Amino acid sequence: MQKNQITFFLGNEIYSKFRKTALQDQIKNKNSEIISIDVNDTYVIESNILLSDINKQNLQKILNCDKGSMTDLKIENNLFIGPRVGTISPWSSRATEIIKNCGIDILRVEKLSLFAFKTKSNKKLSKKELIEIGCLIYDQMTDSIFLAQENIKDLFIHKQPSKLSHIDISNGGLEALQDFNHSQGLALSDEETNYLYEYFKSENRNPTDAELMMFAQANSEHCRHKIFNADWVIEGESQERSLFKMIKNTHELSPQNTIVAYSDNSSIIEGSEIKRFYPNKKDLFGENIELTHYLMKVETHNHPTAISPFAGAATGAGGEIRDEGATGRGSKPKAGLSGFSVSNLNIPDFIQPWERNHISSPDRIASPLKIMIDGPIGAASYNNEFGRPNILGYFRTLETQHNGEDIGYHKPIMLAGGVGSISYKHTHKKSLSEGDLLIQLGGPAMLIGLGGGAASSMNTGSNQENLDFASVQRGNPELQRRAQEVIDACWQLGDKNPILSIHDVGAGGLSNAFPELIHDGGAGAMMDIRKIDNEEPAMSPKEIWSNEAQERYVLAINRKNLKHFSSLCKKERCPFAVIGEAKDQQKLIISDSLLKEDVVNMNLDVLLGNPPKLKKIVKKPAHVAQESVSFKSKSLLNSISKVLHFPSVASKNFLITIADRSVTGLVARDQMVGPWQVPVSDVGVTKSTFNSITGEAMAIGEKAPIAITNAAASARMSVAEAITNIAASAINNINLIKLSANWMAASGANDRDYELFEAVKTVGMELCPKLGISIPVGKDSMSMQTSWNENDLKTVTSPLSLIVSAFSETYDVNKTLTPQLNLKKTSSLILIDLGNKKNRMGGSCFNSVNNISGGVVPDLDDPSLIKNFFDGIQNLNKKNKILAYHDRSDGGIITTILEMAFAGHCGVDLNLKVEDELFNFLFNEELGAVIQILDDDVIEILKYFNDELCLTAQVIGTPNNNQSIKIYNESNLIVESSRGKLQQDWAETSYKIQSIRDNPKTAKEEFDLILVDSYEGIQPKINFDIPKSVNIKKTKPKIAILREQGINGQSEMAAAFNYAGFNAFDVHMSELSEGIKNLSDFQGLAACGGFSYGDVLGAGRGWANSILFDEKVRDIFQQFFERDNTIALGVCNGCQMMSHIKEIIPGTNLWPTFVKNESEQFEARFLSVEVKKNNSLFFDGMVGSVIPVVVSHGEGRASFYDDNNLIQMTKNDQITLKFDDKNGTLSYPNNPNGSIDNVTGICNTSGRITIMMPHPERNFRSDQNSWHPKNWEEFGPWYRMFANANKYFN
Repeated sequence: MQKNQITFFLGNEIYSKFRKTALQDQIKNKNSEIISIDVNDTYVIESNILLSDINKQNLQKILNCDKGSMTDLKIENNLFIGPRVGTISPWSSRATEIIKNCGIDILRVEKLSLFAFKTKSNKKLSKKELIEIGCLIYDQMTDSIFLAQENIKDLFIHKQPSKLSHIDISNGGLEALQDFNHSQGLALSDEETNYLYEYFKSENRNPTDAELMMFAQANSEHCRHKIFNADWVIEGESQERSLFKMIKNTHELSPQNTIVAYSDNSSIIEGSEIKRFYPNKKDLFGENIELTHYLMKVETHNHPTAISPFAGAATGAGGEIRDEGATGRGSKPKAGLSGFSVSNLNIPDFIQPWERNHISSPDRIASPLKIMIDGPIGAASYNNEFGRPNILGYFRTLETQHNGEDIGYHKPIMLAGGVGSISYKHTHKKSLSEGDLLIQLGGPAMLIGLGGGAASSMNTGSNQENLDFASVQRGNPELQRRAQEVIDACWQLGDKNPILSIHDVGAGGLSNAFPELIHDGGAGAMMDIRKIDNEEPAMSPKEIWSNEAQERYVLAINRKNLKHFSSLCKKERCPFAVIGEAKDQQKLIISDSLLKEDVVNMNLDVLLGNPPKLKKIVKKPAHVAQESVSFKSKSLLNSISKVLHFPSVASKNFLITIADRSVTGLVARDQMVGPWQVPVSDVGVTKSTFNSITGEAMAIGEKAPIAITNAAASARMSVAEAITNIAASAINNINLIKLSANWMAASGANDRDYELFEAVKTVGMELCPKLGISIPVGKDSMSMQTSWNENDLKTVTSPLSLIVSAFSETYDVNKTLTPQLNLKKTSSLILIDLGNKKNRMGGSCFNSVNNISGGVVPDLDDPSLIKNFFDGIQNLNKKNKILAYHDRSDGGIITTILEMAFAGHCGVDLNLKVEDELFNFLFNEELGAVIQILDDDVIEILKYFNDELCLTAQVIGTPNNNQSIKIYNESNLIVESSRGKLQQDWAETSYKIQSIRDNPKTAKEEFDLILVDSYEGIQPKINFDIPKSVNIKKTKPKIAILREQGINGQSEMAAAFNYAGFNAFDVHMSELSEGIKNLSDFQGLAACGGFSYGDVLGAGRGWANSILFDEKVRDIFQQFFERDNTIALGVCNGCQMMSHIKEIIPGTNLWPTFVKNESEQFEARFLSVEVKKNNSLFFDGMVGSVIPVVVSHGEGRASFYDDNNLIQMTKNDQITLKFDDKNGTLSYPNNPNGSIDNVTGICNTSGRITIMMPHPERNFRSDQNSWHPKNWEEFGPWYRMFANANKYFN
């Protein structure tokens, strides 16, 4: 056991007043003796030797510790909460790198929270009481409680490497192998244990624990999809096709445009020749004409999200991103989607009528509310830090009883997916040859996620609790970004791409990834397990080989390319290690150079070849006819309010604004619609490249409640809903749509297997073939059941849940339809009803809020209906006949209409002619859509739908500008309300969650704004001409597009300057510190947005400290800023960084720093800023203009040293930008971070150096804006800012 020097630093108080109050209230309910709480950061440094005084002083500055180092804490009634003993936190990995890059030699730093409690009469709390309090605060899956400062040193104990174990089948026989299977939670079937027993018996040796763990992961249901590949026997009759073959049938019949299906991490779909924008070999950004395909992938991460929501959802998003990046020989993730299904939320003090019959759950899994508070932040933060916009999603709650069965999502669904880009040159992996090097790229091995693949294959609650802890994962998206930068640098070399083949490291860790890599390459391998980058040397060989530490890829390169590959990794500071080499013999040998024995020695055909195939023997359940279920409500308005509060219907605002939706500058359509930014978009759309109008569209379809009584109908409806959603984008032909099908089921539970078979059959063999649509990618999760003991065995089963994600090329991103109603001309609303007036209510949200189970469900009765509908919408869109579009789905037609009114900030008059079934008409969820059409076109369009397309269409209402919502039936007014009141009903569920998760003050300000009828939203006022191009009178100025590790906004920054006439060069901080590049070669500098070092020591502070504490780099920057012919721009993270190095920037002594947003949440918003009177060269001629722009940050609140600094900066014309709205109130979210006086942009006294929190580089083209006036041309107003910079030099 090794011990090093441990030094403690006491940090600043970390809880704001509202967070402290909430915590105090929570703790007082447990212990009334406590009257107040203080919470401080505590930093613990591990080093080989005692830290010098100068190092301690520098650490104080880097860690922002005013109180300095601390020895033994002498206060009573305190406890520490920190990382779980035996783990290394993601925070630690990044903070340790910052400190090392600042020149201080440490081994590791960890951060804990110190809680100090004051009690009545100064009573001393017992250990039991302290532990009870700690249990209220900590995350049992990722944290530990420490009652004494001395105990914290347990985090830094280094043990000797653990031994390799052998399972003694020579003496214990098959029973020894079965016992190991059970004790380790390997989830091997009896057939598999017999198979392994016979193999090792034939080898005349005992298997190692690493071999058995590897086999279990590689052959888990999670990895091998045994149920989808099984032989099915129904009522004694063998079925011709497996489930997977029925899915493959769609591709066999409709292979058009699919480049890769089923054989790689993602599916690849044919694209077009575009001008891709990336740096060349000399790091000069520019256009590269090449045939570029798009790729699609959707995954789930359900079990990890159930036990640790933040980490589970984060690594779910991260794992799917790696799938995309590791497709072919390397590709580029582009935009993401995410979604959640959980049981009822049961928000405190907001229990809804349908939640009163609550179904209990086991302690080890998180509550639905906990999942929906922490899980979405986990997914969003990973996407944010990696630099992938999340522009699509879904959210469903379901908890009910049907025929005596408890149904719900106690095991949640966490969906993660996305679209990416890949060169035609890199779509297929290459074969491997003897001697090719096998490389691990990315993060180190850590004892996390062990056995996660097997754990995900088991019903939640059925595994041993200590094994659930082992399957918890942790994410480090900043490190994954570095690995992706290496992959990008490789594919950008085109024909000289050194990557022969690449795989992501996910379920099963290296023990699954390396065998897949070499097996796909037609080779075997010889590797040394001690070559694996490993931060926890005490791990056993089994743990090193099978742990699921994230942010890792495995790849193969030719030996001759190692030097070049190494240089790419060095630039990005991305760890890599050569683990071994490929061999011609298809055998996997993993040696251990430390323990001097083989860890693995197996033939690949035994590991991955033909293990026993599963046979599913299923009986057909008795048919139960569903009868219509009616419910008579006394109040239609009350029913509307209830449905609008139902989470599946209600506003998803709390899920959306936490996620960056603009990074890359290639997003054309996100979830937020119109000047009022209402979250109702049907589709997410990305641009192919900066200067193209073509792009990619994606949409989701999901109708799980229908499956409670009719799984096949639910599957058909999910496919159809995905199509009605993606129909909002401009697509030439329905055959261009490709689907990802994610199947969730509780296989083996009651009738679920037969339902699954029938659902897959109807989609794969019937519906998709008739539509001419294929499903080239998908995923299954067959353990959607939660079981536990609570006096007796309790079980909650999920309904069969098919989540369909649709993807397609779009020929014009500007023709994407939105639900925003347009009031500029007289118009009508037309309902296109694909249910043909059947108004079936089964599975509807109306039924759910009234606790109604069963009933006749909606269905796609004829595939030609959806085909004709799609063709009709596309035809009218081409002719510019549709003003607004929104499909009918959760909540029925009343929700569709109201969401259109919310987006348009207007009222609607519904004029119905319904006799007996008004409720059924308004709340049924049959397929269909509402379109807004000019009155002059109504007759022609009704005839087109009803006669030519043989659909059912009728006028049902008109928009109005008086904010009233009126429903007439047979000309009789039956409901009257207001847009504001009903929109607040719709937004209240989101508001309640935001009030718990974020600052309740800001949440209420946003909620209250809904009622302001006069609020005009985004209204641009442009007082200048927007140039159509830039004239280069001299030469193109050179600008350094500066980035540090974790920066993700360099591409859009380079594009903005490139199209404004600059030569934009990629410059990494590592190149400055190594002397490879120097800022003296550049006239301009642009510090980009992102998350340098993951912002773990404050946004931009780590980046700033790496400059200030490195004398050589500090001089480079100081000399650049002191030259009188240079310009500099800092945006977002670059802005934060530059505010922290103002001591070396002339004319910035009054500058503020930028601190945590008032909401205490990451804010991604599209809003207005006003250009104030200022002396910045960037804003020449733009003063007084009000321009929409995106913001995406967690720490953007300008904090001045004192008020006089702000006053003086205003007098000096150094305030460049302020948040703006027409009301002049500037409450949240129009001032998204709470900056004093709405300040969000500043400059130095000379005007050459400007920093700002908003992202103009993501909005310099009109089609990059979430909304803009129709008369804007190719370039938007922000292009003028970059053209001004060029004018300075020309």
